[in-house]
Amino acid sequence: MYRKEASRGGKLPCICSRRWILAYISFFGMFFLYATRVNMSVAIICMVRSGNGSLSSNQTRLGDDVSWPNQALPENHVEDDTCSKQDTSTSSAATKGEFDWDKPTRSRVLAMYFYGYIIMQIPGGWLAGRYGGRRVWGLAFFLLGLFTILTPVAARTSLAFVYVLRFLVGLSAGVTFPNMQSMWGRWAPPLERSKLITFCMAGPALGTIAGFALSGYLCAYGFDNGWGSIFYVFGVGTLAWVVLWFLLTADSPRDSSRISNAELEYIETEIGYKTNVQNTSTPWRAIFTSAPVWAIVVTHVCHNWSNYTLLTGLPTFMKEVLNFDIKQNGSLSAVPYLCAAFISIIAGQVADSLRSRAGLATVTVRKIMVVVAFSTIGSFLIGASFVTCEARHIAVVLLCFAVGGTGVTRAGFPVNHVDIAPRHAGVLYGITNTVATVPGMVAPLVAGALTPNKTAEEWQNVFYVCAAFSVLGSIMFLAFAKGEVQPWAREAGDRAAGEHSSTYRVMYSPKSRP
Repeated sequence: MYRKEASRGGKLPCICSRRWILAYISFFGMFFLYATRVNMSVAIICMVRSGNGSLSSNQTRLGDDVSWPNQALPENHVEDDTCSKQDTSTSSAATKGEFDWDKPTRSRVLAMYFYGYIIMQIPGGWLAGRYGGRRVWGLAFFLLGLFTILTPVAARTSLAFVYVLRFLVGLSAGVTFPNMQSMWGRWAPPLERSKLITFCMAGPALGTIAGFALSGYLCAYGFDNGWGSIFYVFGVGTLAWVVLWFLLTADSPRDSSRISNAELEYIETEIGYKTNVQNTSTPWRAIFTSAPVWAIVVTHVCHNWSNYTLLTGLPTFMKEVLNFDIKQNGSLSAVPYLCAAFISIIAGQVADSLRSRAGLATVTVRKIMVVVAFSTIGSFLIGASFVTCEARHIAVVLLCFAVGGTGVTRAGFPVNHVDIAPRHAGVLYGITNTVATVPGMVAPLVAGALTPNKTAEEWQNVFYVCAAFSVLGSIMFLAFAKGEVQPWAREAGDRAAGEHSSTYRVMYSPKSRP
């Protein structure tokens, strides 16, 4: 629970410190961010009628959204008892569907979230740096919870209303990552940076698990025709988080009324500046002409292509290629993200240990994490695409390794924003995530276009594209990434991070916090 002894015999709190309490609350914020993002991927399977309501009675259903005439089964159809039984149960689960949405329509519904999400990246980071992340994130998540609860009403009103509401859900969620990075630029000591940020970023993995697994269960057994309950449960949970967020957090250590003098002194000594000083200007030109920034941008884009392909397409892959029914689909789609959550936390601990104990440079550690992660993602996705329905549980294991690789990246390029520009980490993340959100809008459409017949061979092409992006991201980060604070990110009076930390002493006498 304690980090080091102080000069007067006291100890500096660690596990129960205010910075770790911020990490715990942020973890759950990220949890609900992804739960409300991916729940539509499962819910939409239950919302849509089998065959879109347009198929004749002489057709045999093989999935939720397509059927084939009995006399003309596709070439890749497998007469395996296990697979065919799962198809039948999937079909029965889909009988509760209320809407006749074809595949392009469903792809647009999934992609609409990202059209709203992309808009708030840079403004969200700027607002957090200028006014503090606590109010910005809290207000945005209040709207996120409200819009999520209204989704069933929108779906039963008009398709256009669904598009608008999913856009607004994405708009509300868009401030999350820039706000988190901005706050950690003020709260995270350099040698705790990886573990604090990666702990928060385990939240998306567990949120994805809940979004997939609980949505699958609610689809089959929930109230309001099953799929409606998915949005009510996650929307109310998000609103409950907002209450805790405002009660337990502060914009910076100096704004916290509950932080000890010991912890405040430690954080500001390690970071190198007074944490409650808000940004009055942003070095836009220097940011946009910085090679390390563009290294993060390209790496972020390449990572998100695979990540968003899996987030929006994994339930469909489980259904179309592996033929799991809706209850199994939700649960098994969640399993890989459980691996990613634990790996994310472990990766943060390993990264900070490599820096503090092994003495590796920050940039070296970040590059190791990115290369290991991308190699894992690309290779295991390709492997999973070659597994047949008969050996589908092997595919689940391979997908666990692939998605686990996304957990390793958390100790790589995401933390690098704070490494090179702690004062401007929110804006910086907003810029990189703006570009990196494009895959969220494009990847579902590409996956849909590449899989018109829903065959295993078509899904192999989807995963080949992901692997190609992994190779590109590794090359760019290796070539151009940096690990130290960039000159344009410093202001007069700033010390180097950790300067004088070897002679750091905690003073317990009362003091003002200007």
